[in-house]
Amino acid sequence: MQRMTLGRTGLETYRLGFGGIPIQRVTEAEAVETVRFALERGLDFIDTSRAYSTSERRIGLALKEAGIGADRTGPDGTAGPAGRHVVLASKSHAKTADKMRADLETSLKELQRDYIDIYKAHFVSNQADYETVISTGGALEALQKAKEEGLIGHIGITGHSLDVLYRALTDDLFDVVMVCFSFLEPQARAMIIPKAIGKNVGVIAMKPFSGGVIDDARLALKYALGEPGVLVIAGVESPALFDENWRVFEEGEPLTDAEQHQILEMQQSYDKVFCRRCDYCQPCSEEIPIQTVLGVRALVKRMGKEVLQKGPLWAGVNKGRTCAECGECLPRCPYELPIPDLIRENLRWLDEEAG
Repeated sequence: MQRMTLGRTGLETYRLGFGGIPIQRVTEAEAVETVRFALERGLDFIDTSRAYSTSERRIGLALKEAGIGADRTGPDGTAGPAGRHVVLASKSHAKTADKMRADLETSLKELQRDYIDIYKAHFVSNQADYETVISTGGALEALQKAKEEGLIGHIGITGHSLDVLYRALTDDLFDVVMVCFSFLEPQARAMIIPKAIGKNVGVIAMKPFSGGVIDDARLALKYALGEPGVLVIAGVESPALFDENWRVFEEGEPLTDAEQHQILEMQQSYDKVFCRRCDYCQPCSEEIPIQTVLGVRALVKRMGKEVLQKGPLWAGVNKGRTCAECGECLPRCPYELPIPDLIRENLRWLDEEAG
């Protein structure tokens, strides 16, 4: 099984990590069992977020039950005196220093740690957000201070905008970037991954299943793991699903000709219906968060219907009902998606299927 060093962090891990979104959907006992099973199979990288409701708490419980401490690693990524080290990463949507510090302290408490290997500014979706994060009083300031205090080891950034991540790499302010990468979203291969590797910045590939759109996990993982120098994060909510993914990783087989043809067919099938979350369609005159509405099916699939009970998210999705079908967004979409039609279809699905 392939191991890698995550850029300048010096952290050495297996190339397949654990994503903390799906364990929100099951009971606490099931979630803890899943994480512990993954650890027993050899997993040594876990990623979660303040935004994932119960995920941090459940991961913290699993690590405690498994007897895995919070030993810091040295610059070469080796474990502390207690033995095995599991690299732990979390993140926060906070854009200001005060909010980021508060979220970091909550993460430490929930994870039952006094140290987190990587903490990231999460979902930095546009240039304005990025400016806030890196400015005086921004989230980066809090993370730099936390690193100086020994609360975190390394600083990262996540986002769906390749333009934002490209700028972050140019500015060279982060140790790790987390980017969408799948065979439905391969653009990072040309724009982000080579630049990051060239600057010795660690690359974490999120959403290898494109947020649940890709049903064939084996095919999706083989594609993502086929990209050298990238740590792939796959979220699961049961031991059986983790075992399936880990077996794909253990086998380490390249894509066959038949699988490559299958991928090509799926790419063609989804070409005019799948939103890549680039936000080039914005701004909407009705203030509709278009990517949120177009991604609502995958969102419900990944996080459960309960995620829509949260006011701001539901308000954004429901805003889609105000679409006047003016067509202003259509020429802005680089993928030529029929956006008004897709908004209407997704809201119909929400009403009929998700209740």
